[in-house]
Amino acid sequence: MDNLRGALLMVLAMAGFALEDMFIKQTSGEMPTGQVLMLLGLGGGLVFALLARLRGKSIFSRDFFQRNVLARNFFEMLGTGGYVLAFTLSELTTASAIAQAMPLFVTLGAAIFLGQEVGWRRWSAIGVGFIGVLIVIRPTTEGIELTALLAVIGTFGLSMRDVVTRNMPKHIDSLQVSSWAFLLIIPVGFLMMLVMGHDLGPISSASALSMGFAVAVGVTGYYLLVLATRIGDMAVIAPFRYARIIFALFIGYTVFDERPDLFTYVGAIIIISSGLYTLYRESRSRASQARTK
Repeated sequence: MDNLRGALLMVLAMAGFALEDMFIKQTSGEMPTGQVLMLLGLGGGLVFALLARLRGKSIFSRDFFQRNVLARNFFEMLGTGGYVLAFTLSELTTASAIAQAMPLFVTLGAAIFLGQEVGWRRWSAIGVGFIGVLIVIRPTTEGIELTALLAVIGTFGLSMRDVVTRNMPKHIDSLQVSSWAFLLIIPVGFLMMLVMGHDLGPISSASALSMGFAVAVGVTGYYLLVLATRIGDMAVIAPFRYARIIFALFIGYTVFDERPDLFTYVGAIIIISSGLYTLYRESRSRASQARTK
């Protein structure tokens, strides 16, 4: 029963993140993407800071300068900046398809940086998954399209964030970490505006409402994700992360009139299949290790 509840919460969390992306993309049509990120970081950061305060935790802590926290924040900034730029400048469905490679990047990062043992089957699945990514981005002799490259960079950053999180000290509250992650999006947005030469644009009532919804569904999605991981077995609920691509495809089709081509669908199917197989092999490996103890 717990796994069923966890799976349902995971699906709802992915729906929340997909809606957050939708509101961000809509608002970026009315103001610079950097400004959208600054507002998102401010809103989400304040919400999580307040929740942390209610739990008796302060965001003004020496733990912010802990090595793994600094590394996590760096990858959060890299990942969020790259991914948001990718889907605001191009199609949401294409960026979401590339983002489904996160489990593959996480497994790769855990093997390289954490020394986690990865068998030849999972290495093969990672290789096949990256072929799926290449099918989606379709590099040519002239190079890779900028938005596709940004999506890959964003996916890499968010994946390494998750890898680093595994080694963070247990005493650091997740609400503190979440607040820092959101607040550090503010300088990312500011730097983005400087590089692109954008000025702050007026915030209409419609834009303010969209940003309010983006913060609300983003924070809710994160909270539901935390609940899901605490209730259910990760081996069971992790595959339901892929529900996000379904929501992204629906939103892209109905809201933004996006029509992905066959290559995008084929690449996404390969990426998801490889990720599911990787998760399956990891669960088998953990079960085998548990039996030998």
